[in-house]
Amino acid sequence: MPSAPSSPARSRTAQVIADDAEAVAVAARLADSFRAGAARRDAERLLPHAELAELSASGLLAVTVPRAQGGAEVSTRTLGEIVRLLSAADPSIGQIPQNHFFFVEVLKENGTEAQRAFFYAELLAGARFGNALAEKATRHALEFATRLEERPDGTYRLDGVKNYATGALFADWIPVFALGPGDRLTAAFVPSDDPGVHVVDDWDGIGQRITASGTVRLTDVVVPAHLVVPHHLTFERPEVFGAYGQFIHAAVDTGIARGALEEGGELIRTLARPWGEAGVERAADEPLVIQKFGELTLLVRAAEALLEKAGDAIDAAHRAPADARAATDASLAVTAARAQADTAAVTVAGEVFALIGARAATRAQNFDRHWRNARTHTLHDPRRWKIQHLGNHSLNGVAPPANGIV
Repeated sequence: MPSAPSSPARSRTAQVIADDAEAVAVAARLADSFRAGAARRDAERLLPHAELAELSASGLLAVTVPRAQGGAEVSTRTLGEIVRLLSAADPSIGQIPQNHFFFVEVLKENGTEAQRAFFYAELLAGARFGNALAEKATRHALEFATRLEERPDGTYRLDGVKNYATGALFADWIPVFALGPGDRLTAAFVPSDDPGVHVVDDWDGIGQRITASGTVRLTDVVVPAHLVVPHHLTFERPEVFGAYGQFIHAAVDTGIARGALEEGGELIRTLARPWGEAGVERAADEPLVIQKFGELTLLVRAAEALLEKAGDAIDAAHRAPADARAATDASLAVTAARAQADTAAVTVAGEVFALIGARAATRAQNFDRHWRNARTHTLHDPRRWKIQHLGNHSLNGVAPPANGIV
């Protein structure tokens, strides 16, 4: 592979995680650390530069690198647990690496041996991938206008505007989806300090406020051929790539649901007052509160169970890459997990307010961040189409489409 642009990651020293158990333990430790400042970061929109530096140094961003290349190669189920733990503590920090892991998978799917060797070394050094995927100006979310045009010298020119670019502001590399030769979907890995790359911190969402999911403008960016990956090949064979990306989204939402449930329970025990007719001293002893909290707990436990099942299904499909049935089973398992996580996050984050009472609505508590985060992140793609695909398969035997979303 020709020499690639230097990366800031090369000057870092990152821990190398050995296995799944260590990865989960590191994620749990970081989650405990990140939880303490989550409400303040959200309220004041304090971007998590220090926290992401800690995340890079921990080695968690390299846990999906294959063992043969020096990584832990954790299971998909373990990756889901890592993202869930981080998201329960601070869902913005949990979401930021979503597309990082997504693009590690892009390299696994269609990168050359030289491309994988280079970027795996970057990841093991602590490099962060951002993303430049979505576009606002197209007819729908699955359409792209950004173009990667081949030049006479064999390099490519990249021009376009990307939106909702979660993580790009913090990234060493910004992978870009664009239409390459033949209008085929292509991924270009661009260093974030390229002079033609301009990352704009203009994200103003009501939730996930510190993901910096703003705009990336690409102007006359020259991309060497060795930084271009033919992503379209993924969809020319049985694939679980779309399911993999959706699985990580489900882990974020499941974490939001758990975080809202746990903080809500603490506030019920310590802040809430019982209703006068209940005849108890604490809101936590009021039978109707207990009953409702049990229902909310059931939603969260179901989401967590479906997340684990979906991770196992993806791993089973990876072990049988030519098996269309295994790919369908994985897609359906992720579809169910994603739909349940959506319901759990939005429902728990909204309904637990009523169990705490008016004190939950104060700005000082900033408890509403859970609902704002849930409502914002679950807008990524519509739950109604998850249910549509589940129903169409169950009723008519129609497999979900290979579109990178299911």
